[in-house]
Amino acid sequence: MTQSSTQIDFNTDFWNAKYLLIDSRLLTAPSQTIFFALNGRKREGTDFIEDLYNKGVRKFVVTDAFEHGYKYKEASFIYCDDTLKKLQEVTTFHRQKFKSLPVISITGSNAKTIVKEWLYTLLDADYNVVKSPKSYNSQIGVPLSVWQINKKHTLGIFEAGISQPNEMKNLADIISPTIGLFTNIGSAHDKQFDSLEQKVKEKGLLFDHCKDIIYCKDHELIDHEMQLKNGNKITWGKATDATLQIIEHTAHKVLIKEKSNSHELTIPFSDAASFENAMHCVTVMYHLGYSFEEIDARINRLKSIPMRLERKEGINNTVLINDFYNNDLGGLQIALGFMGQNQEQLPRTLILSDLLQGKDNNDALYQKVNELCEEYDIQRFIGIGEHLNKSQNNIKVENKEFYKTTAALRNAIKKGTLVFSKEMILLKGARKFEFEKVAVLLQRKIHSTQLEINLDAVVHNLMFYRSLLKPKTKIMVMVKALGYGSGKHELAHTLQYHLVDYLGVAFADEGVELRENGIRTPIMVLTPSPDSFETMRMHDLEPEIYNIEMLQALEDYLSEDANEKPFAIQLNFDTGMHRLGFNEDEMDLLFNTLNRIKNKIKVTGVFTHLAGADEDIHDQYSKNQIALFKKMTKQLEAQLGYSVIKHCLNSAGIVRYPDAQMNMVRLGIGLHGVEVNDLKQEDLQPVSTLKTVIAQIKHMKPGETVGYGRKGVVEQKEKKIATIGIGYADGFNRKFSNGIGKVIVNGKQAPVIGNVCMDMTMIDITGMKAEVGDEVVIFGKERPITQLAKDIETIPYEILTSVSSRVKRVYYMEG
Repeated sequence: MTQSSTQIDFNTDFWNAKYLLIDSRLLTAPSQTIFFALNGRKREGTDFIEDLYNKGVRKFVVTDAFEHGYKYKEASFIYCDDTLKKLQEVTTFHRQKFKSLPVISITGSNAKTIVKEWLYTLLDADYNVVKSPKSYNSQIGVPLSVWQINKKHTLGIFEAGISQPNEMKNLADIISPTIGLFTNIGSAHDKQFDSLEQKVKEKGLLFDHCKDIIYCKDHELIDHEMQLKNGNKITWGKATDATLQIIEHTAHKVLIKEKSNSHELTIPFSDAASFENAMHCVTVMYHLGYSFEEIDARINRLKSIPMRLERKEGINNTVLINDFYNNDLGGLQIALGFMGQNQEQLPRTLILSDLLQGKDNNDALYQKVNELCEEYDIQRFIGIGEHLNKSQNNIKVENKEFYKTTAALRNAIKKGTLVFSKEMILLKGARKFEFEKVAVLLQRKIHSTQLEINLDAVVHNLMFYRSLLKPKTKIMVMVKALGYGSGKHELAHTLQYHLVDYLGVAFADEGVELRENGIRTPIMVLTPSPDSFETMRMHDLEPEIYNIEMLQALEDYLSEDANEKPFAIQLNFDTGMHRLGFNEDEMDLLFNTLNRIKNKIKVTGVFTHLAGADEDIHDQYSKNQIALFKKMTKQLEAQLGYSVIKHCLNSAGIVRYPDAQMNMVRLGIGLHGVEVNDLKQEDLQPVSTLKTVIAQIKHMKPGETVGYGRKGVVEQKEKKIATIGIGYADGFNRKFSNGIGKVIVNGKQAPVIGNVCMDMTMIDITGMKAEVGDEVVIFGKERPITQLAKDIETIPYEILTSVSSRVKRVYYMEG
């Protein structure tokens, strides 16, 4: 089938497809895909047609210049003048098929993505929401977002971003929003506009046909432009005529006047940017009819997180934070804020390129940079670029150096004239400065195998489990065993930033390590020993007391302890796990001992472990455990004379037993994207990806053998064998030997051949395109960790926690 642009009818079967594809690497379902051959800076989209055709794609949209369609006998082609325009037209047509769908569209200079994600979290319980993936807000991203709409959706939330004039009308036509949200106006992409007024006017085109428009009335330029629109204005701010007027804002509290009524909300953070983002969400919820009581309950669960940032181990005991996405004042502030979350006691260094914003008055711009350096305690400043060199006097950091080019900076590092040691380094540069080449020099050169941890996914999963909880239910997150393989410190910093109520560790030294790295969140130690009581006391850690012997050891310790502050402890009741904990028949003995030391201790919590929460065949057993736990805790509280935090649900239990949340739940494997019940797996995102690389490729003849014990035998035909840089010392179990284990090479599965070695493994890549240095995925999105566990008849916990500490952890955030 072939159609020219003059004949295109979007009602034909050609357009009946689930996916619109512009990047051949992201192909998932060939038979349900239409490929749009967009041209990039280096390659033409048509270069990928042959490969996609061979993979099963049969629908292509190309320009009239493409002359090779006849080669693909089973394919259908649409020919047009402009493939991007056709992408936008078909998604505009698709949106009009769902005219009754209410759509919130968000624009502004900053915070589009975080406000969208927050609104999704806040509204998802009541709506079937379709939203922009990641930061899909461009001329390409918006069409791909809108194409997701289907008849099941009851609300859309889409971002719209522009980088130059005459772009917004296209996006407005595609999205066709009913509710518009203007976040703010700033300096991003300033060079493309004559003035802020022009930029506000261009962004405002998104709202020309909106029924309702939401914004902060204190932004005068935005307010002036929005008053020219026909839509109903729902505003917030200090202005007396704002719909929601802010009367008072102190710390985490905000007093709002709505008509003649006053309402107090608790906002779980205090920085100005996050407060503004939260108030946008408050106003949207108010407009949608939520009560202020419900708004307060939901908004209090949120916390922002910087995006597109990557943290790595650096040379000479440094910590390296990479951010090469953009470089304006807003982005710099976000990156410095992320640096502030990482509370290791290290001096802070900023390596900064010229800021690519504004046209004039560099002095004022770099004076603001200096203010940020002072605010975030930057002790060493390294500036790169012509403008920074001219503005050196505006940077008041005592230890400062300047280089005209990135090449000059790299040469200084290579020659040893510029040295870094025991410091935290933020590498913040615009793309054209190619700071990734600097990162290569500063990154610690260790094992080629690495575990990538997506902190966005961590937060997503945390928010999902929070959405299942009642407003007053606390959450403890387990960070024992290197945080299920993900690393204690970094994970704990993220969780602390998102206001989890407790952290759980296995041993006292793990808790001490967290305290020494700036973690202030309450910490429970699950398997303490009596000889660590003093250490736990000093570092404000709460030991689990699980038997009479340990309680009596605590009594002995307290008899010689002069500290007047009660020692906080948690009790473990054994209701059926039969591992650790007080049995019901030991309650009298427990109460007698507690009574003797009642002035020396404070029982902050009591908990139990459910033995079979992840299997429905044990439902009645679990319910019996819960009932016994309630009975025992009632007796405990009567004896103590005060209430304690009660918790019995793990990740599996949170999903299966919502009525047993009590005061707190314990989140473990679920945070890492594994839903062991397999009831809510689609709602979670994988957190960890274990990767390595191909070290060598060999072509082997029939009869030859591979590896120790000659277990890998090449039979009949020649095989192409790759050696990859991971072994059982890295956590790749020897049970994966001899074809049991499989890895992903360039999108295809490759089986293990022979025995897994200590540091290396051999895989069969016969028939695959692969080269030395190619990436190999052990587990991740392409190969779920649950599948690896199934292959060797174990559980995902073991796979995750087996990843060796010698494997480099890389932490990153996306949009």
